[in-house]
Amino acid sequence: KLPEVLDWFKNFRLEKHSNFLGDVKITVTQVSAGKEHNVVPASVNLVVDVRVNDKYSNEELSKILVEAAPCEMTPRSLRLNSSSIGIDHELVQAGVALGRKTYGSPTLSDQAALKCPSVKLGPGLSTRSHTANEFIFVHEIEEAVKIYIELVGKIL
Repeated sequence: KLPEVLDWFKNFRLEKHSNFLGDVKITVTQVSAGKEHNVVPASVNLVVDVRVNDKYSNEELSKILVEAAPCEMTPRSLRLNSSSIGIDHELVQAGVALGRKTYGSPTLSDQAALKCPSVKLGPGLSTRSHTANEFIFVHEIEEAVKIYIELVGKIL
């Protein structure tokens, strides 16, 4: 049964696509079972990482997955929802005017706890975020300081 469950998570697709964040991403990140090398385990526990987009709330996704999944599911937390800001917001427009590109980040941060429009603007490449051996160059920090000053100057 485990191969079928893993295959289900690998192939399950939701209908609402975000032009900014893409599809909801569902990935099995942990599998644990058994304690003896010669005994078939009675149960298997999975941890499933769900990267929400701006088209679903955590509660809505949880309901869909609990009802559709071929196994029992219990959400760890529904507290941190996707955050966003309109492309027409003055802060976004100031960044675009400075030549910055908009990007939807699939990574989780404290920004998810905010209840107001927000941007995530950090030095370095977002693709290095939350990866093994994550790093940032000093010149990227120096460039970011200049960008922050210019950005704030455009909206003041």
